[in-house]
Formats: sequence, C-alpha cells, structure tokens
Amino acid sequence: MANRRVRVTVPIPKSSGNTSPASNTSSTTSTTSPTPPSSPFLPTPLETVLVAIYPGTLVLGSLFSILNSTTRNTPYSATTQSHPAALAPSYFARKSNVFNQYFVKLGWFWTTLAFVLFLFSHSSLGPPRQPTAPTPRRLRAAARYVLVTTWWLLITQWCFGPPIIDRGFRFTGGQCELVYADTARAEAGRAAMSDARQLLTNAACKAVGGTWKGGYDISGHVFLLILGSGMLWMEMLPAVIRAEGLREERRVRLRDGAVRSAAAVAVETDDRAAAAGNVPVPPARDLGLGGKVALAVTALSWWMLLMTAAYFHTWFEKFTGLIVAFAGLYVVYFLPRAFPPLRDVLGMPGV
Repeated sequence: MANRRVRVTVPIPKSSGNTSPASNTSSTTSTTSPTPPSSPFLPTPLETVLVAIYPGTLVLGSLFSILNSTTRNTPYSATTQSHPAALAPSYFARKSNVFNQYFVKLGWFWTTLAFVLFLFSHSSLGPPRQPTAPTPRRLRAAARYVLVTTWWLLITQWCFGPPIIDRGFRFTGGQCELVYADTARAEAGRAAMSDARQLLTNAACKAVGGTWKGGYDISGHVFLLILGSGMLWMEMLPAVIRAEGLREERRVRLRDGAVRSAAAVAVETDDRAAAAGNVPVPPARDLGLGGKVALAVTALSWWMLLMTAAYFHTWFEKFTGLIVAFAGLYVVYFLPRAFPPLRDVLGMPGV
C-alpha cells in the first residue's frame, strides 16, 4: 500500500484584541499630551507664549521704526527720547496724544481699577454672593498686588529718595541742565549746578525748566505697560484656563520636596476649606465684569507698548524696561511655586 501524506492544519487562535508591549507603548506615546515642565521655576507652554508677546512686540515696533521710511527719516531727539512734535511721523508719535496723556501717564490707576474689579467680582476668588468677603484667596491676591505696586513705586516714584530710574540715570552721568536766557542767571545756575545735579529728580528738573540729559534712562513706559498688563494676565490666566476647559500645567514644590500639579494643590485646599466648614471656591464659568475690564486694559496696554516701541526710546532703553518689569513679575508669580513659605504669604492665582 502506497504511503499517503496527510496534511494537518493547526488553527491559529484569533487575537483577543491585546497588543504587544511595544504597540502599547507606541499607542500611549502617540495619544498622551506633552508632559508639563517638571520644574516649578519654569513657565508653562501657555505662559511662555504669553510672556513672549512682550519682547516680540518690542522687536516688531523697533523694526517698524527702522523699515518705515517716514519714521526713519524724521529727526529723533535723544534728550526728549522722541521725535519733535511738529515733525512727528504719526499721531501716536506725539507725547500729547490722548492715549499717552490719559492712559499711559495714569497707567497704574487703570491697572489698579481693573485689578480691584476682578478681585471683588470674580467667583474664583470667593463666593459671588459676598464679593467683598475677605477670603484667603482675595487676601493673597491683594498681597501680590501690594508687592507689584511696591516694585512700581521703587522704580518710578520713590526709593528712599529719588526713584531707581532717576538714580540709575544720575549714576550713568546724567544731570539736570538748567538753561537761562541771560548770562547772569546762567552763571548763577552753573555755580549751583553741583547741588542741583545731586538733588533734582527728573520730575523736579522739568518743574524748574531744566532738561534731564547726559545719562542712561530705562524706558518707564515699557516698564509700566509690561508690569501692569503682565500682572493682570497672571491673575486672570487660571480663570481663563478653567473657563475654556484647558489643563492646568503649573507645577509647585511642596514642603516635602515633591513637585505636583497646581490643580491638585487647589483641590486639596478646597477640600480642607470644606472640612473646616468654609465654603469652597466655586469653579469660574467666565471672566465676569472685572475680567472683561482687565482684558480691555491689557489690550490697550499692548497697543501703547507697540507705539512706544515704534516711536520712542532706543533699543537698549526698551530692553532694560522689559527686564526690570519681568524681574518684578517673576518674584511675585513664579518664585512662590518653588518656595512654600513664600507661597503661604502670596499664594498663587487660582490656588
């Protein structure tokens, strides 16, 4: 009998739907969003974009002043840090324009107004039915405002005498130059100049008809516009994130050294408040009146920052105004994330 070959077919079981570890890893990697920065010292991606708007605006305005033929060919006075009013290449290039006179020169008033409205009207800072209740979040927000305002005062108004801007101007060789029409008064003015150079601030020099010249001057407009609008943005940003359903990516360092999400810390804070019998802070649904006013102030601040960059000050004057403003914002809004004792006093917006 001839040998018969028999073919045996072994059935292969159908896949149960499980994937290999490699494919699992690949799937997880492809669907997981980027990990938030591990260091509490670093801004989140959204904060990085927000912060980058300021130097980007200064660069944009400065490039416009170079590339625009009308602005480039208009005389510029280093003493007044502006174009002559009669030859100004734009309405916004005149110091007398209405936005400069009633918004920028009163900038901290508008910043304060927007902050106070947000502080007492937004539900993320306390019960909406008790807008003036001194909740912990409102008290810490007020402490942040006081600290930022103190920085503004020291730089532009008073620092145990002349403000830091004026001290820096005099330190770099600046002085108040008194100009008189007749020779006798000019001689008397020169004799008293040694005292005047040391005692007069920029405002006092202008008040007596002098000219502040010869030194290096930080751009006060750039400093003010960035500091004020930056503070409002940092206070509003957590509310915007919650209202839009975005993920909280700020990181904070706890007392035991662990780094956690600010959202987890906020939940624990609300749970402790509820356990103590206090009403937890409700989630914010929108920006409310205070937030809308703050947005309007920040929008106008951005526009005036662009106009300042295009028509006033030198590159270095604008750059130092930016750095000094950022220094104040960093101390108030970033350092508390890494230092729990400082966070106990200043808190964090939204936490």
